[in-house]
Amino acid sequence: MKKTDTSSPVEDNQIEEKEAIHMNNQAEEKQFAADFLNEASTGEKKSTKDQGPTKTKILVEDVKLWYDDFQALKGINLDIPANRVTAFIGPSGCGKSTMLRCFNRMNDLVEGVRIEGRMTVDGRDIYDKNYDVNKLRKDVGMVFQQPNPFPMSIYDNIAFGPRTHGIKNKAQLDEIVERSLRGAAIWDEVKDNLSRKATEVSGGQQQRICIARALAVEPEVLLMDEPTSALDPISTLKIEELVQELKKDYTIVIVTHNMQQATRVSDMTAFFLVGEVIEYEETEQLFGSPKDRRTEEYITGRFG
Repeated sequence: MKKTDTSSPVEDNQIEEKEAIHMNNQAEEKQFAADFLNEASTGEKKSTKDQGPTKTKILVEDVKLWYDDFQALKGINLDIPANRVTAFIGPSGCGKSTMLRCFNRMNDLVEGVRIEGRMTVDGRDIYDKNYDVNKLRKDVGMVFQQPNPFPMSIYDNIAFGPRTHGIKNKAQLDEIVERSLRGAAIWDEVKDNLSRKATEVSGGQQQRICIARALAVEPEVLLMDEPTSALDPISTLKIEELVQELKKDYTIVIVTHNMQQATRVSDMTAFFLVGEVIEYEETEQLFGSPKDRRTEEYITGRFG
């Protein structure tokens, strides 16, 4: 028996509209994927060689670190260039974040830590007993995995560091706050509401406020420990775009578990495994033609 079509012209139009929207969304998703894969494989980002000569900003020589009896770093050697983005990749517990925290001596705050070897910033040994640790932490700023704005206004978050270092003049603080928020690409979003608590904005905005807070004390190096792992894709994209802008003025070292992110944002990549640097190369070289079998197995997802 033939089934009677009881749908109305209005219902038919609604179905057609929904199908058209669905097809359009699929087309946009395919195009996004194609653009992403093209960027990852061919890359519009210039190689380090194309960006001209650079100098060493951080030098790591045979660094070993223990937590009590456990050795977390085993003879690390790295030459981190100035005004470049260097990514640390590797499975959880391999020493990436431990190495990162050595650069501003945050590991000093952990009980039972012992460090051997030599680390320099601009040629000065940062573990020398005469080195001013407070100045080091001003020069080498840090952004953490989870956004951690202070429970105060956006303005006071950014002004906190400069005030700590003795700046009290309101006009000068106003200029620093605006400059730092512009530098973190969030000024236009918050400029009309600087008195709002920083903890009340979105996670992505909180992370950029934390970056602005780090920039406010005019560091030379910015350390980022998985800065986008807790963020949505749109916020992640904004942070990645910001990183590319910031490297013009800062040396950036970023820890990431996201292989695609490392290829998108970094110029150099170090692959860590069980406390050792297995391979350290230009990002294009390391991901395109790794020299060590373990590197290839990790970046292709065979472990980690």
